[in-house]
Amino acid sequence: MAEFNPEDHWKAIILFGRNTATYKIALAKSLLAFCHQGMTTVSWEYLSKQFFHEYLNRLNLESPMPQLYQPGRLAVMVRIIAEYKSGKLDEQGAIDRVGNEAFGDVIKRFHNVGSHGNLSESMFYRFDMGKNLIITDDLHSLIENSATELESELEARWSLLEGAFSLHHDNYQLCNDLREIYLKSEDATERKSLTGNVGFLQGYQGNTCFYCGLDLNGINAHVDHVLPRQVVQHDLIWNLVLAHAHCNEQKSDRLVGDHYIEKLIARNENIMGSNHPWKKEIEHALGSNAGRRRSSIKEHYQRVGQILGWNHWGGSPTYSPDKDAFYKKLVTLLNQS
Repeated sequence: MAEFNPEDHWKAIILFGRNTATYKIALAKSLLAFCHQGMTTVSWEYLSKQFFHEYLNRLNLESPMPQLYQPGRLAVMVRIIAEYKSGKLDEQGAIDRVGNEAFGDVIKRFHNVGSHGNLSESMFYRFDMGKNLIITDDLHSLIENSATELESELEARWSLLEGAFSLHHDNYQLCNDLREIYLKSEDATERKSLTGNVGFLQGYQGNTCFYCGLDLNGINAHVDHVLPRQVVQHDLIWNLVLAHAHCNEQKSDRLVGDHYIEKLIARNENIMGSNHPWKKEIEHALGSNAGRRRSSIKEHYQRVGQILGWNHWGGSPTYSPDKDAFYKKLVTLLNQS
């Protein structure tokens, strides 16, 4: 590939690389900024700070555009900026999150063009993951000759990607507004280990998988958020269930069908029919009577559906609520009467 010069490689990476998010463009803008500052070695902290500010400038608009192709999902950087703007994170906390969470793919794959993973490998930087970037002479010389043109192409490419992504995101601003409700909620917390909830949930769920209805039988059960945590931002017990590992993985962060919402409502009423202290948590979160609790969960479901889209996961093909042993348990029958 010696016949291609650094500018050819750069333009191939930026203009023709496969982009499902805007991370490559933000990293490229960061690289140009480092060259303008005459830097050769860039610490991970400084990289994270620059990358954070590239996105902050981009998303600090009245109507920010989507940064990811997939409707219903939110790019890590968009979540970090949203938490920073809502006051949940200070600047240093946001920069730390960027360094820990945002670079998993983009640093390793920046040089990829289509399926040619090694076409331009290490041409513009080398890296020690989590520690630093080393900017190459090729990039410094490229900036000296073509900085204005390269910056203009990056701006155009970023806008083009946003425009393409927006075609797949209905009501993007409404989704952002709804997400912000959860970000600012008093219930919003950092993710924590949920394994301590297994025993508690097992009894009220009848020792069966929430999604397929089959026995757990001592199998390593996963604690899952019925309404995805990446939206609701909390680990409140009313939204937690036990599932087989493979059922949990199939469901992933997708919206469930409404038959699972009905089951969640019934499961929560089982807890409310007991004297467990956590019934107070459910009452505080959802309401003091069964009707209000049902309405609250349905309201959350509608919000999350608007955010993620209504192409929901219906569950295992063999699952049927009519055959689900959960509904035949005495505790369920008592609390439905």
